Amino acid sequence: MIAETVCSAVSAAGLGIAVVTAYRKRFLSAARIAAYALVPVGLVMTGVVGWLADTAFSPTAWAGFGVLGVAWLLFMTTRAVERRRGGGTRAERRAAERGGSDPVAPTASAPSLGQGSRPAARPAPSPRAGGSGDDFSDIEAILKKHGI
Repeated sequence: MIAETVCSAVSAAGLGIAVVTAYRKRFLSAARIAAYALVPVGLVMTGVVGWLADTAFSPTAWAGFGVLGVAWLLFMTTRAVERRRGGGTRAERRAAERGGSDPVAPTASAPSLGQGSRPAARPAPSPRAGGSGDDFSDIEAILKKHGI
């Protein structure tokens, strides 16, 4: 009963603000304020406010929320344990049961410890005819084609 009265008072105040805003020639804002002001009355008329009030003060409803919380906690815990054991995704587990090939190369997940501290060795450029490296071979060929 109190919730319905409060919602009606909020709607009436909102509609009053909308009228004042429309009087100031700001019709778009007034229409938007009126739309927001009508929402609480609409919720009261559809029964949503009564349902929420019954749910908020019902010990059975709160016990149900507690049970849902425990179920969610159990679900998330089992997922975390499954991932920690290396269960992978469902598709990977099914492929492993069938004896299928591993979608990831065995060395792809190997850690690369120690390689970050020393620079990678580069192969020495092989000398070609004329002493130019691989980078300029295409350019050299184009120049020779044009007689330069």
